[in-house]
Amino acid sequence: MVIQEQTDLLPYNTFKIQAKAKYFVSIRTEQDFLELIQTPIYKTEKNIVLGGGSNILLTGDFDGLVIKMDIKGIQTVAEDDDTITLKVGGGETWHSFVMHCVSNNWGGIENLSLIPGTIGAAPLQNIGAYGVEIKDVIKNVSTLDLQTGDIVVFTNEECAFGYRESIFKQKYKGKKIISSVTLTLTKKNHHFNTAYGAIQDTLKQQGVHDLSIQSISRAVITIRQQKLPDPSQIGNAGSFFKNPTVTAERYDSLKKQHPEIPGYSSENQHVKIPAAWLIESCGWKGKTFNNIGVHAHQALVLVNYKNGTGEEIWKLAKEIISSVKEKFGIELQPEVNVL
Repeated sequence: MVIQEQTDLLPYNTFKIQAKAKYFVSIRTEQDFLELIQTPIYKTEKNIVLGGGSNILLTGDFDGLVIKMDIKGIQTVAEDDDTITLKVGGGETWHSFVMHCVSNNWGGIENLSLIPGTIGAAPLQNIGAYGVEIKDVIKNVSTLDLQTGDIVVFTNEECAFGYRESIFKQKYKGKKIISSVTLTLTKKNHHFNTAYGAIQDTLKQQGVHDLSIQSISRAVITIRQQKLPDPSQIGNAGSFFKNPTVTAERYDSLKKQHPEIPGYSSENQHVKIPAAWLIESCGWKGKTFNNIGVHAHQALVLVNYKNGTGEEIWKLAKEIISSVKEKFGIELQPEVNVL
């Protein structure tokens, strides 16, 4: 465990923002963390935890300690004829883990293929796509207390999962670091979720007649590659905004003013409205501003084409929020953490 100084954060954020960390350390074991919290630097400097850097926007240098979660490993903790339960290190890459499961015909997360980030970041914001959320398969989440180093395990229920939410983004924000996630997947009698039209259309285009974990994963990857820019080619953090939810009454009122506005039933008699549609309706899709812009194929994605700054991207995001609120009376919330 070595603490570095003045570390370039460009390789550690998918927006490809040029920024530096005053101090930087990579944690590869729980013991590394226990050693870290005894150091004077940890005790005196503010800190942030980084996974894959796919859910942050750096608006400047970080004047403190950046802790890179790098605990790896996939361990089978229970298995029977129907299911397998795996404990996965928080530093494992999410998509690589999904592909590992797909290749072994373990079901439950195939709809979450090609989502960037790490295992440790996945429960933090309860990642989801195409009708599936990670909360559907999580058994428990193991954390390290940022003050004491104590290991605290949270059951699925204790994680208080919601839409792109968890207790780790609320009560324990800045207080816990996720070191591993334990989840249960199916080995047979899989539940295939193809409710989204895009998946159905893509499966049809690919000539799939017999559903499988592999075919659904391929379909999802195809859709995401068509709609979303590759962070290795164009700096981005995926969906920048959450899809807002409104009451059924509020949606009915909006529908009268904007008959074409789409909506999908959500929890507690609420309606989820696609943020991408709202943003596109305000004319932002495909707009470019010097080095940054809104992606041409997906209005939810803000992009850094070349040498854009975090301040520029955040300014654009705030302008989008303002225009959507002015037109629809809905205030978009960032899904990305702005630092």
